[in-house]
Amino acid sequence: MSSLEDSIKIVREQVEKACSKAGRNPDEVTLIAVTKRVAAESVEAAIRHGLKDFGENYVREANEKIDRLGSVGINWHMIGHVQTNKAKYIPGYFEYVHSVDKMELLERLNKYGKPMKVLFELNLSEEATKEGTNKDDLRRMLEKVGSLMYIKPMGLMTMAPYVDDVEKVRGIFSTLRKTLEMMNREFSLDMKELSMGMSSDFKVAIEEGATMVRIGTALFGERI
Repeated sequence: MSSLEDSIKIVREQVEKACSKAGRNPDEVTLIAVTKRVAAESVEAAIRHGLKDFGENYVREANEKIDRLGSVGINWHMIGHVQTNKAKYIPGYFEYVHSVDKMELLERLNKYGKPMKVLFELNLSEEATKEGTNKDDLRRMLEKVGSLMYIKPMGLMTMAPYVDDVEKVRGIFSTLRKTLEMMNREFSLDMKELSMGMSSDFKVAIEEGATMVRIGTALFGERI
């Protein structure tokens, strides 16, 4: 068994254990392999080992990989911050954008006339180094999203701070879940996706309702 194959097996087992602890079905959780700065050859190997959802942070790097590997049977997720002047490189390449944090970006994505599934990124830790919007601006976007023909709101995303004790970030994941429920009620939406949890904290995120976990280091090791 290759090291990558072994890592995928271990992560999948951890996802299943976290789901079992929370009384959830593992099929409810999508494992997104984060492939920023991962060579296309390694992504091809991950595909051979059964992964089909991949998250990229940088538009140019992602576009090159997608051009090479294609999108048949693969779901590409843009999980990094998207500058509005690069929005034109997203439709047609990505199935999902997790990092929508301003109305201008939503409008840019819509104007290219290709369906986009979007998640809204919230900065719940209020760290200056993290991207994301706040609840008030989220409400402003949700008020207008129904008028955007090609935008389908799917859910919310957040990044928790890096901490030694993952229990310290449980509250952030719980808050994101409660915020999703609240926004669905307020705007009569049916958003279901909670993109939260990475290599260091995804088990706690699953216990708090994550439907998408973004795993890089635990699969591919540390990257330069």
